[in-house]
Order: sequence, then structure tokens, then C-alpha cells
Amino acid sequence: MTLTRLDQQYGTAVRRVWTSVLGRTRRSWTDLGSWRGDDVARFQRTTLPILLAGQRQIATLTTTYLETLYREIADETSRVNLDLDTVTGRALRDVDPEEVYERPFKQVWTALGDGVPFDEALSRGMSRLDDIAKTDLQLARTHTVRAVTAEQPGVEYTVRELQGEYDCALCMIASTQRYKKKDLAPIHPGCDCLVKTVRSDFDPGQVIDEAKLERIHELVEEALGESDRGGRAVDYRKIIVANQHGEIGPVLGYAGQRFTGPDDIPLPT
Repeated sequence: MTLTRLDQQYGTAVRRVWTSVLGRTRRSWTDLGSWRGDDVARFQRTTLPILLAGQRQIATLTTTYLETLYREIADETSRVNLDLDTVTGRALRDVDPEEVYERPFKQVWTALGDGVPFDEALSRGMSRLDDIAKTDLQLARTHTVRAVTAEQPGVEYTVRELQGEYDCALCMIASTQRYKKKDLAPIHPGCDCLVKTVRSDFDPGQVIDEAKLERIHELVEEALGESDRGGRAVDYRKIIVANQHGEIGPVLGYAGQRFTGPDDIPLPT
């Protein structure tokens, strides 16, 4: 599948929201000047409204996009009365945003406790903040897709369309698959793939682009130095898996990865 004019317009609008939200969030972080425990609430008062507003913008844009797309693929109107509170904020992870957005500070404190220089520790905190904010923006999209398509009987399944400036191998492989509309499309931190609905008279099966998948496998083999094309020595299907993350649902990753939990985050003394 290729990106249509509608896809491109929607993608451009979403990227503008990402750019604005992430830029303001980063400035709030760097402008703090101090990253102690007492600074957490100050940061959250400034930043959480920005993040929530961005998520709600993404949800609204996605709803309009899906309604327009539905008219094209099903030749009928679909108006969805979406409750934005069900696809933004706490609903994304079932964890209070205050807890989630304290984690960048904990990243800094942990690094400092390990003897990491301050500038590097601060950079790690910024990186963690970026990952969390990007993930929440994408979750607002995927949760909206699931909620809206539940009310669109003409939609059979969804596909992932690549639209980022850089597309990781995980997303590239996922773009060759189809996902049932009731399922939340797997993501990874920072994923910005477009989730597109499809109407079909039949289920095409899990793999919808064999040629593309084959080429990706060839590139993976070249990178890994593997030459077994029979899949006996190396099962490439197991290299890319969808892990079930306790907060954000299916997350793309490599086989053998383990998610950390609260007990893995040392608290500052």
C-alpha cells in the first residue's frame, strides 16, 4: 500500500503536533535549572497540560482521518462520538501521568548515583522524557484507532504505514503484516507509524507483503552475517516479536528483551 493524499495530510498534521509538544516539553525540562525532588511537581505543572493537549489533538485528528477514510473505503458515513478521556492521559497506561513523568528525574538520580557525570545524567533524563512523551502521543493514536474502528463495521483489519524520516527494521517488518482491528497495533518508544484501516472481503492472512518481508530478511541476514535462507539455523520470525508491556500494551522488540519494573528503579536517598 502507498500513502494517499489524505494519509499525507493527516501525517503532516500529526507531525506538527509532535514537533510542538516535544519542543515545548524539552524546553520545560532544560529550563528547570535544577532537577531535585522538589522540582518534579514544578515540571509537571508546566508540562502535563501540554502533553495532554497534544494527545487530545492527536486523538481528534485521528478520529477525523478515520471517518474520512471510512467514507472512501466503505462508501458510507461514520460519525464517532469519541470520549477523549478514554484515549488520553491516564487511560493510555492505566498509570497516573504524575508517576510516569517523574521517571526522567529518576533516570537522572540513578545515573548520578552510579557516578555518571552530571551532563550525561541530564542527557539520559532528557532521552527518557523524549521516549515517554513520544510513546504517549503514539498511544493516543493507536487507542483512538481501536476505539473508532470498533464502530466501523466495514473495517476488516488495519495495517502499518511507514512515514517517518527514519524507519527502524522493527516497523518495516510490522508493515508487512495485517492486524485485526480489535487488537492494539504493537509500537516501540518513539514509533510514529501511521495506522491505516482496510476494507476487504477476505482475510489476507498475517503476511500481506511477502516480497517486502523477504527483502527485509535479506538485509537482516547481511547485517548479522547469516546465510541460512531455509530458516532452520535462524528463525527470523523470532528475531522480531511483540512483547506485552504492562502499561502500554504490545511493544516491538527483540526476542530475549526484558522490561524493567518499579523494583529496577533505584530511588534517590
